[in-house]
Amino acid sequence: MAKITVIGSISTDFVVETAKLPAMGETVEGKSFQTSFGGKGANQAVACARLGAETVMLGAVGQDVFGQQLLANLRANDIHTDNVERVTQSSGSAFITLFDSDNAIVYVAGANGLYGPDSVDKVMDQSAVFQTSDLVLIQNETPADTVRHVIERCSQLNIPLLLNPAPARELAPAYLDKVTFLTPNETEFAVLFPDETMDSVLKRYPNKLIITLGSKGAMYYDGESIQTVPPVQIDQVVDTTGAGDTFNGAFAYAFSSGLPIRDSIRFGNIAAGLSIQKAGAQTGAPTLRQMKEHESFEKEWDFK
Repeated sequence: MAKITVIGSISTDFVVETAKLPAMGETVEGKSFQTSFGGKGANQAVACARLGAETVMLGAVGQDVFGQQLLANLRANDIHTDNVERVTQSSGSAFITLFDSDNAIVYVAGANGLYGPDSVDKVMDQSAVFQTSDLVLIQNETPADTVRHVIERCSQLNIPLLLNPAPARELAPAYLDKVTFLTPNETEFAVLFPDETMDSVLKRYPNKLIITLGSKGAMYYDGESIQTVPPVQIDQVVDTTGAGDTFNGAFAYAFSSGLPIRDSIRFGNIAAGLSIQKAGAQTGAPTLRQMKEHESFEKEWDFK
């Protein structure tokens, strides 16, 4: 069984749909309201666990009712939460207004912003969580100093690390060199490598840099040529919110289970394709059984 540790944000999404955005001081009537579980870290952890990985979550939630609900959701998905900290700050949240096929978002990091390098060191020094992991995942909704610290510690201990640099922010090349996998989308790539072409940067990071292209699939350089891995065909797209997180979780699971990089990307593309057929960042993350039922799943992929 693949063992994966995910470090990242754990949040609640509050979503309201309206036909009109209110001006300052104005009140308008909304069409619908819903809450859902989110945070890139939690989304990726759920994607890993749904597929069957032994998944450990590291992060922080508040001592409020939302923190209780967030932990309960992780546990309901068979994710280990012993190392999720409870802090006095409010739990992370995102307030999303949907209007005219567009959206406006106010994100409050809350407890997520308090998960620092000391928290990482505490887990590393007092348990074998990192040392027994096949792969560690981290994203940019975690504080920048924590991301850099995790990269350094994993590099020192030779622990494979996947950095999903979302949302986009700059990171020195010295840190990029130390990660095992880097999975930006096109926007994030442009922030990390301004004024550089995809081809030139892909060749600089063979079998490391995987650029996700949404409906166009993904690209990587295998050491000989640039490879494009196409997406799966989907009849109906309902919600693309969690597609990137599902891809990262599924890729991590597949690679940790022994699949080569190209097949792991294909596996991730199938999972992402299935995820966008349901509403919600976590709701659509598929199980391994659902993956096996898809026509693009290869029979020779052997998952224990």
